[in-house]
Parts: sequence; structure tokens; C-alpha cells
Amino acid sequence: MSNFAFGQILTAGLMVAQAKPEESGISLWVFVVAGVVAFFALVIFIAFLVYGKLWIRSFMSSADVSMGSLIGMGFRKVRPTIIVPAKIMAAQAKLDIGRKNGISTNRLEAHYLAGGDVLRVINAIIAAHRAGIDLDFDRAAAIDLAGRDVLDAVKTSVYPKVIDCPDPQRSGKNVLSAISKDGVELRIRARVTVRTNLEQLIGGATEETIIARVGESIISSIGSSDKHQDVLANPDRISKAVLERGLDAHTSFEIVSIDIADVDVGENIGARLQADQAEADTRVARANAEKRRAEAIAMEQEMKADVAAKKAELVRAEAEVPNAMAGAFRAGNIRS
Repeated sequence: MSNFAFGQILTAGLMVAQAKPEESGISLWVFVVAGVVAFFALVIFIAFLVYGKLWIRSFMSSADVSMGSLIGMGFRKVRPTIIVPAKIMAAQAKLDIGRKNGISTNRLEAHYLAGGDVLRVINAIIAAHRAGIDLDFDRAAAIDLAGRDVLDAVKTSVYPKVIDCPDPQRSGKNVLSAISKDGVELRIRARVTVRTNLEQLIGGATEETIIARVGESIISSIGSSDKHQDVLANPDRISKAVLERGLDAHTSFEIVSIDIADVDVGENIGARLQADQAEADTRVARANAEKRRAEAIAMEQEMKADVAAKKAELVRAEAEVPNAMAGAFRAGNIRS
């Protein structure tokens, strides 16, 4: 500050001090008012330096974001660089940005503070609006806070995606193995076309459930076929039967189509099982025959033992005959 300016300030102060009490009181109020005005002017100037660019963008885009809202975001730890572009995008897309029922600044701030992805939600709503899909801010925000990718869900609703069944990345298998009634194994690879069901996206089952249900139904349908040639001749019969079962119930997706991509003939499981059964029966028969032979040999040995015992008794009886005859002679029972 220069000496001249300092002198002027000092002179003005002396004049105020030497003034009459009435004039001094009026001058004091003037200084107070001027100070307050200067303070608010300084605040507005600083706010304009910090948020002026964003406010001008919002104003030129009719996004309805006030300077007070921008200042409040700073105190609430909300990033204006996210809220303002989101509001501008919504305004340019002709969405309802009204403060009462529309996508207001307060609702965007609330979603940001809840940990949501504001820009992704707005992009999803815009994409749904352009595609004619009914998706309001509340549902989109709920889907986002539930951990689902709301933008990807909208894109899948517009452009259905294809899921491999089975999925090698999830199960490590490339084909489904099913056996028809004639015992022939069929190795099948299916492709399931689905689109997102936004009504059931919150709480609905995921892709893993769709893959499991489709795989189970394909195996069941092939298992009910009398011959594997019927499946090879008309694979569409299997896909139509599976599609009619309503496998997308309580899931986040709607099944558009189920297509059999590949069918290969595997092993003849029935013939192999029959051969294994025949071999098992042969082993059982051999075991039974061996058992009977062992029993016959044992019986033969018992009979030989009995014969030997009878011979011993006979020899013992023959040895007693001379003694009996001698006794009879001595007793006079036998006379010559």
C-alpha cells in the first residue's frame, strides 16, 4: 500500500472520529452494510471462479442447476463434474428433469451419495427412452445400487445376446452328454438367445440358472426319446420341447430361442452296459458252478469215507465169525 493511500485512510479515520455523534453513527452503518455487501460479493466472485464454467454450461443447456446447488455440492462432498454433465445429458435427451417428479439435481445427488454410478444410470435411461423401453429413474437407480450393470441390461434388452450351453468358461465342458432310450450317447452343444427382463432384473436368477435349466431340459428330452436317430433327424423337436417349458421363470432374462448348434454320436452306452452285465452274469455262473463242483467233490470224499468205514466194519465182522464158530463148537451148538 502506498504512503498516499495510507494517508487518505488515516485522514478519513480522523474525520470520522471528529464528526458529530449522529454523523458518526450513520457512517458506521454505512461501513457495516458496505462490508456485508463486499463479503457477499467476494463469496459470489469466488463461487463464480470455481463453479462458473459448470453453471454456464448448465444454464446454456437448460439443465436447471443453480449456483446454490453447485455450492451445496461442495459442502456435501458431491462432485459437480458428474452431476452437471448427467443433468445436461438428461436435458438434451428430452427427459423429464423437473424438480418434483423428474430427474432433479437432488435425486442425482442422492444416488451419487448412495454409491451409484450416476452417468451410467443416465446413459441407460437415455438408451431405454430411445428404444421405447419403459425405464424410469427410480428403477434404473435401484438396479444400479443392486450391483447390476443397468446400461448393459438395457443394451441386452435391445440387442439380445447368445449364451453357450454348456459354457466352457464356467463349467469346463464343451458339450452336454445325454443318452436316449436305445442306450446311445449324444453329445450336444446348444446356443440360447436371451434378452434382459427389466421387470425381474432385481432379485431374478442370473445366466448360470438359465444354462443349468436348459442343459437339464435337453438331457431330459433326449432321455425320453426312443431312438437316437429321432434326435439326429429332427433336432428342432428337442429345442421346441425345451422352449415350451418356460425355463426363464423368475430369472432376469427372457429366452428368445434355443438352437441346437451341434450333435455328435458318442458311445453305445446301452450295449456296453449289456456287455458288462453279461460278463458279470458269466462270472456269477462260473462262481456258482465252481461252488457246485466243490460241493460235489466234498460229497464224493464223504462217500469214500463212508465206504471205507463200512469196509472196516465188514472186516471187523468177518474177523468175529471164526470166534463165533469156535464158541458154538465148544458149546455143542454145532456138531460135526
